[in-house]
Amino acid sequence: MDAKSLTKERWNQIVRVMDSWSGGLSRSLAHPIFFYELGEMARVVEEEEKLIGFLLGFISPQSPPVGYVHLVGVHPDHRRRGIGRFLYSGFEAECRVRGCKAAKAITTLGNEGSLRFHRAIGWDAHEVADYAGPGMPRIVFSKEL
Repeated sequence: MDAKSLTKERWNQIVRVMDSWSGGLSRSLAHPIFFYELGEMARVVEEEEKLIGFLLGFISPQSPPVGYVHLVGVHPDHRRRGIGRFLYSGFEAECRVRGCKAAKAITTLGNEGSLRFHRAIGWDAHEVADYAGPGMPRIVFSKEL
């Protein structure tokens, strides 16, 4: 498996497949900032030149910096083949190189697939009340690097 950098064509592919892959997430989560300003850390996986997985992440400017995974997607026909694990592993490695001591991601309550996945790859999960605003709790995933 090979992780490739984000190009404009690959970005366009992510935006096109987002709704159909996610089972309900909106392509609005793939804000253009994740290509134009934060795309350096993004990675995609292709098979026979077709997009089968992606990770949009960045490093927050905290001290020490923290790697933040914003969005991950794996083609439904390619799930449970290690693509998500591969993308996270590469992201974590790049975060370590850049001085991060921890990584973080969030999801909504009820996203059991995300919860199972993150726990399976060694991330901790905690529900945080009002994380996204009043009455908007989130599951916050974290991993010490």
